[in-house]
Amino acid sequence: MKKIWWIINGVWLVLFSGLAIFIYFREVDAAGVVQTSELKWLSLALLGVVLLLFAIVQLIFLFFLKKLKS
Repeated sequence: MKKIWWIINGVWLVLFSGLAIFIYFREVDAAGVVQTSELKWLSLALLGVVLLLFAIVQLIFLFFLKKLKS
């Protein structure tokens, strides 16, 4: 079960890294707004908050996995 937990975390890491690279290098977003440095950093900060929420949920799952094993 713990192996699956690590695989899922690896998938999340690749997904968030890919999204961060995409956000940083895009010139225009889906609405047609030109992305300035401030907007890119704001988008990256929002992605970081989402990553933090997922990390908290993953740590809670890890806590329960360790509790079930012992």
